[in-house]
Amino acid sequence: MSKSLYVGNLPWSATEEELQNLFSSHGNVLSVKLISDRETGRARGFAFVEMDDADALTAAQALDGASFGGRTLRVNEAQPRAPRQH
Repeated sequence: MSKSLYVGNLPWSATEEELQNLFSSHGNVLSVKLISDRETGRARGFAFVEMDDADALTAAQALDGASFGGRTLRVNEAQPRAPRQH
């Protein structure tokens, strides 16, 4: 099984490759998805990293509060998106 981690407070200059390298030191990274604004294409400052279960827990504990690009990362298990109300 795999877990998706929410990675917040990223610098605008962060790339998927940098996140892949950062998280791979804590286990097997299955995917990295850097979120960008639909209209401007500019990074929104957060991403989702999918890892194997055990590796995800280790990475979250190790990297939550770590410094990356001059910012303090927030890393925790991603929660399912709440349905939008119309």
